[in-house]
Amino acid sequence: MNEAPDIHASTETDRREYIKNRFPCIADCDMCGLCKVFHGKDPELAYDDYIKGIRSFSEVSKDFNR
Repeated sequence: MNEAPDIHASTETDRREYIKNRFPCIADCDMCGLCKVFHGKDPELAYDDYIKGIRSFSEVSKDFNR
């Protein structure tokens, strides 16, 4: 997987597309586990600050690595 687009060198659309591609829903929660990782949030909602350019991908990711 490519590195996350930098918030200063990408558009909101670029970042949203990256999140969609990085965390695709496979509609099998027992197998995937993304919902559990993001505490029941859709990845786009979980990474909203990143998509909006407020915080970097790694900063937001740290919220879910605890």
